[in-house]
Amino acid sequence: MDLPDDLFRQVKAKAALEGATLKETLARYIESGLRQPTELGHPPSGRSKLPVIRRRGRTAVPNLTSELQARLEEAEDLAKLHRSFGR
Repeated sequence: MDLPDDLFRQVKAKAALEGATLKETLARYIESGLRQPTELGHPPSGRSKLPVIRRRGRTAVPNLTSELQARLEEAEDLAKLHRSFGR
């Protein structure tokens, strides 16, 4: 199993604090996750379980997709470039 370094360190530290082996701790977390009720087979509701922050105009803030983030960053970079040339 290949885990990100940060996650591996966290699990290893937790196992040490609990006096358990890394294998026991990982097995416990995996079993716990598998016991959680899942919504498999159910289509996503399209609603966020997180709070939605509304803008002043009462419209929802759009989801920040990677494409939207790239467009926003490009616009910001262009604005900085124009400012640097005094335009």
